[in-house]
Amino acid sequence: MSCEAHLQRNEFTARDIPPALEVQGLDFSYSGKPILQRICFSVHPGSFVVLLGPNGAGKTTLFALITRLYDRRVGDIRVGGLDVRELSTQALGQMGVVFQQPTLDLDLSVQQNLAYHAALHGMNLKTARRHAADQVARLGIGEHLRKRVRELSGGQRRRVEIARGLLHRPRLLLLDEPTVGLDVASRRGIVEHVHRLCTDEGVAVLWATHLIDEVYPEDRVIVLDQGRIRGNGSVEAIKAQAGAASIGEAFDTLTEAEVG
Repeated sequence: MSCEAHLQRNEFTARDIPPALEVQGLDFSYSGKPILQRICFSVHPGSFVVLLGPNGAGKTTLFALITRLYDRRVGDIRVGGLDVRELSTQALGQMGVVFQQPTLDLDLSVQQNLAYHAALHGMNLKTARRHAADQVARLGIGEHLRKRVRELSGGQRRRVEIARGLLHRPRLLLLDEPTVGLDVASRRGIVEHVHRLCTDEGVAVLWATHLIDEVYPEDRVIVLDQGRIRGNGSVEAIKAQAGAASIGEAFDTLTEAEVG
């Protein structure tokens, strides 16, 4: 499928707003082995895009390239219209990231973790405190501000990481398997909260997961398998492409079809 077919548009394009994230013709190899091939897609303001793929599909590698943890690649990556290689500081400043592996300092308090992140983004103390208070209140963890992170549950820690990722008011929020290891109630609460961010604040979200139940009917879905995009569109479009009755069946069909 061509890049043009993969690059989706929505109502925000009518306002001449550039995509929050645009990936074109992305290839990446490691030790001569192709990891990602011909990856093309875009994420627009206010949209929740699910990057759905099995373990080993290339989701984490893609995130590493977007955030410039990896750099040796072919193709273009733009955040808010800014090339992440040529204008790294400006582009990276427009994104918030929640990595698959927890990155909070367990021996610092929630407040201290947030303050450290704010300082890295050059935020003054007054602004940082105001943004932190707003985010923890929205995430329902305001009463834990002075607790050390190690005292929190897994779900609460993930909420702190999301609050940290949103502290500098990014246009784009990247979440790599953010609910792995959490109980069902915690997972559901986090998925619902991030959906509300899209609706209420216009944040663009790229949510990587292998869990089918994290896909909502109104989401856009990118099916990634063996380093290639197998499907890209609305839930209904993905189901139609696979001739399936559910998104789970469609995912199985699109990924199993490429085995071998």
